[in-house]
Amino acid sequence: MENNIFSSAKILVPYYSPNSENFKKWAVIACDQYTSEPKYWSDVESYTDNACSSYDYILPEAYLGTDREESKKSSIIAYMNASWSSPVRPVEPRVTGFMYVERHLSNGKIRRGILGKIDLEQYDFTSDSSSAVRATEQTVESRIPARRKMREHATIELPHIMVFANDKTELFDKAKSLSENGRLMYDFDLMMDGGRIVGHAIEGNDAEILENAVAENEKASSLPYAVGDGNHSLAAAKAHYENIKASLGDKAAEHPSRWALCEIVSIDDESVEFEPIYRIMKNVSADDVKTSLDKITEKGAEGTQNITVITSSEEYTTSFNTPTHALTVGTLQNFIDEYVSAHEGAECDYIHGIANLRELAKEENTVAFLFDGIKKSELFDGIKDGPLPRKTFSMGDAKSKRYYLEARLIIIP
Repeated sequence: MENNIFSSAKILVPYYSPNSENFKKWAVIACDQYTSEPKYWSDVESYTDNACSSYDYILPEAYLGTDREESKKSSIIAYMNASWSSPVRPVEPRVTGFMYVERHLSNGKIRRGILGKIDLEQYDFTSDSSSAVRATEQTVESRIPARRKMREHATIELPHIMVFANDKTELFDKAKSLSENGRLMYDFDLMMDGGRIVGHAIEGNDAEILENAVAENEKASSLPYAVGDGNHSLAAAKAHYENIKASLGDKAAEHPSRWALCEIVSIDDESVEFEPIYRIMKNVSADDVKTSLDKITEKGAEGTQNITVITSSEEYTTSFNTPTHALTVGTLQNFIDEYVSAHEGAECDYIHGIANLRELAKEENTVAFLFDGIKKSELFDGIKDGPLPRKTFSMGDAKSKRYYLEARLIIIP
């Protein structure tokens, strides 16, 4: 349906062969993962060397600010232009409709999703947004221009965007049932212990049935969608589309850039587990950070907002005396932002997983922070008055993130 917020799309998918390693080398995890673990990305680069891989089309955030950034950007642009004009394309327009995707996670659970396109006219990432598609976390606008510039040069989009849906009508049960009639598009193990993924096409009359089911579900909720992962990528797509509108006017309404390919997942899916995204401060004096914290926290106190501070030499729990945000992560982030802005060279990074956090805390001039996070049942109510602090939560661990796999043409061919 043309008026749906989320609708069917022309989806590009590589050709699948059950006995081939090609798919495993093609699919690469979201670029914003393992930002403090460059070895992960060097292993990916080695594994995909001389293979057709989505790695060639993405810029890992671990490369930002390094000598790899500019060369990788140039390489991506070259691949984008060459791949679409080449007789042998890495992806082909193979599905007109939706895809039903099941991701088998390392914890044994299965995450169910529906792949389609979302209308960027219905998405607004600003803090006072009342749109039908909401950002769940604060958008750092300084991170958008570089992503938008890459999208301006892109012929296809390879999304890692996951959007939570308020499933009021058993939409995902319907999609699973319809997928049983569809073609198997892939079934393989993802690289680097990413689990297994299975995708079926939903096309033709079945796609129309699902379109109607999506429309019914959207009407059942005043806030049907919230961006769970990839908000900055979606924000960059929105910014690019606004530029297209400025140059094309009314003609932009049908331009491919108006939509963004994404996967919707039910917020109630049992596989969806919220985990905090922890913080580390790098290039800092642990003693000085401790002194600054002592001014606004009390060790051993059982307050409403507690954090565990970890350094290479100690670990202790403390509580904020006067929280500056409704969430612990918000109060902590306010402290970190103020400290980093006042100390040249100091940096903040965002870490998935307690084990990773503790390992990184062993490094000199590093302070790590451990804390409780938001519950998923609180999400939709929590964002009605505005987005949460940036990187408040994560769906599971880093390797459970969405991989770049399917694509969509975002230029007029």
